[in-house]
Amino acid sequence: MNQTKSLSPRDFLESVPNACRREDAFQLLDLFQRVTGYEAKMWGGSIVGFGRYDYTYDTGHSGACHATGFSPRAGKMSIYIMPGYNDYGSILDRLGPHKMGKACLYVGRLNKIDLDVLAELIEVGVRDLNKIWPVHPV
Repeated sequence: MNQTKSLSPRDFLESVPNACRREDAFQLLDLFQRVTGYEAKMWGGSIVGFGRYDYTYDTGHSGACHATGFSPRAGKMSIYIMPGYNDYGSILDRLGPHKMGKACLYVGRLNKIDLDVLAELIEVGVRDLNKIWPVHPV
């Protein structure tokens, strides 16, 4: 995934049309920066990412991606916790209402989930990713 340099994360979040989703997105921006210690950067046109890792698969395919991040989608907030193949069930059980994809967590309003648990999940996800692919600032 490519990092996008033309748009700042704050400008992108200001453009989110739904006021509730925009408010939650700014809350996530602060949470992710506090937990990761990384500055927010845009990845693609709609992902606010934190940190970066470079990878090379056994097939030879290589690239770079954000270590963690989120996207304020119209229906739900998409939260990217890498590596998505780890079992975080014991943490997710305490989070509140959510749905899971392979490396993506979907939540509605943030006031329905436990943000301390989300902070724990972000921290553990970045730590576990760093064991596989070193995570560093962008």
